Amino acid sequence: MSWWPFRELQSLGLHPLWSTALIYFFSLGCIVVWRPGAWRSFVQHPQLWLLALAAGLTNVGFNWAVTVGDVVRVVLLFYLMPAWSVLLAWAVLGETPTRASLLRLLLAMTGVLIVLKAPGSPWPVPQGIADWLALMGGLSFAATNVLLRKLEYTPSASRMLAMFGGGGVLASAAALLGLAGGIVSAPVWTTAWLPVALGLGLAFLISNMALQYGAARLAASTTALVMLTEILFASLSAAALGAAEFSPRTLVGGSLIVLAALLAAMAPAQTGKAQHP
Repeated sequence: MSWWPFRELQSLGLHPLWSTALIYFFSLGCIVVWRPGAWRSFVQHPQLWLLALAAGLTNVGFNWAVTVGDVVRVVLLFYLMPAWSVLLAWAVLGETPTRASLLRLLLAMTGVLIVLKAPGSPWPVPQGIADWLALMGGLSFAATNVLLRKLEYTPSASRMLAMFGGGGVLASAAALLGLAGGIVSAPVWTTAWLPVALGLGLAFLISNMALQYGAARLAASTTALVMLTEILFASLSAAALGAAEFSPRTLVGGSLIVLAALLAAMAPAQTGKAQHP
């Protein structure tokens, strides 16, 4: 549901990049107050900088895309994440793809080609900045998940610090670059957006803490299935508020992407470095 407050903040003069920076620095401050020692663990594990980069790019891509693009289309392109994970886990974790994982990759890629194929375009290519941002966000989200698995030995508070810090720093850097290039407008400082920004910041903080708590106590397949409801919530809310268009092409391509994600969620747990069908 985050697309709605991001659009409200934009209408009040706060670009989604400024909103993301504000919200994530707020969350970062809460984590520092809650776990002051997280900084020391972060410094001791320089690999967490990669996690900060991946998480920052995820939020820059998704939060910006969902504000300016068709919500359902953006969420579907973002949920190529399970497909990207197959390739990244192979490169980073040494997990050899199985026939089943390659089939899921093929399903997801077929779905995205159908979604991207516009009636007036001869090739299935991204149609605008929202498409590119959504694809980048999904790839970065896959990298974030792979890095979380690779860095599971690090303290949880330090990983949260890296993710929120990365979100704040990358969003600020992108906003400043966009401002210099005339793509991003300067923030309008007014008290009108403060309640929305505060509510969104608290929601992001609580949802991330809830995810960390739940994911540590549920089977990975259960967590992945529950997270797929994001597509449902985003689609229904966008349809109700007129922020999405359900074309036959989107429905068919989206069904293949969701099917690939569903099969990935139901796949047997990984053991060791080599997957088994």
